[in-house]
Amino acid sequence: MDSTASTASTAPGREQIAAFRRFNRYFTRRIGALDDHYLGQDRPLGEARLLFEIAGSPRGASLRELRARLGLDAGYLSRMVKALQAQNLVTLAPDPRDQRLRTVTLTAAGRAEVREQDRRSDALVAGLLDGLTPAQRDRLTEAMATARRLLRLAAITVRPVDAAGADARACLDAYAAEIDARFPEGFDRSDLVRAEEVSGAAGAFLVAYEEGVPVGCGALRRLTPGVGELRHVWVAPAARRLGLARRILGGLEREAGARGLDVVRLDTHATLTEARVMYRACGYREIPAYSDHVYGAHWFEKRLPAYDGSAHDEAPPRTDRDGA
Repeated sequence: MDSTASTASTAPGREQIAAFRRFNRYFTRRIGALDDHYLGQDRPLGEARLLFEIAGSPRGASLRELRARLGLDAGYLSRMVKALQAQNLVTLAPDPRDQRLRTVTLTAAGRAEVREQDRRSDALVAGLLDGLTPAQRDRLTEAMATARRLLRLAAITVRPVDAAGADARACLDAYAAEIDARFPEGFDRSDLVRAEEVSGAAGAFLVAYEEGVPVGCGALRRLTPGVGELRHVWVAPAARRLGLARRILGGLEREAGARGLDVVRLDTHATLTEARVMYRACGYREIPAYSDHVYGAHWFEKRLPAYDGSAHDEAPPRTDRDGA
């Protein structure tokens, strides 16, 4: 599970915002992002990046995939593709696997352009790093990895969803498959929460979205008056080590407070050592068994602070699904 804290966030300070903007201005200038001839080639950064993304899909990439991957407006993407077509760098044709989609593929000239782009990019970065000692390069590399991790976490939204909906069920399916492989005795899917247990006044089901894709979940259900239970806190492997599990946990605690619950409880399997570490770090204390749950080996409880109603649900994620 994740190792960074998850609490209701406060608004960023003015100096934090200013520092972020200063770095953004410096970095974009330093790498030449503002130049209409990025890396000395006859195209701006947007077109160069689009070529790079198309090159990452050997059989071509659909316009829908490129919109989702790059977060581009459909009209802007279409104009860039037409510009690259006019230069004989890409072709655009119906996808043979799905005639509803149009796929962009590099031409031979486009592949040569990307190879040259990669060569120039490597040379640019090598030149930037050349002025640093090996230890300083290691520090910079580590700092960039941290920045990327935190920016990914910042962009993820966590919100209540319909527990019977497709996103909730997809997360539960992935959760069940993973723990079935991890538990020595396997996992019986009948143990998953039912939609009515985690809906309305009875509870809540949260889903985490990264670029419109579900990457985590967690459920809350009412046990007894004033007491709730957390179930199925899960993060997809690709989104782990960001701090997302704690974000989800914090969201479930706020949902519990909004429903007038004073205490939340949970249990965890003996094999899930990382989960126990996270729960203890988040203020949960181990207690005697409160149920005869077949997969429970450790039971935890946390008393919640008084709910003041100041926390707001996160905005729904923007999705770029089929047909959008």
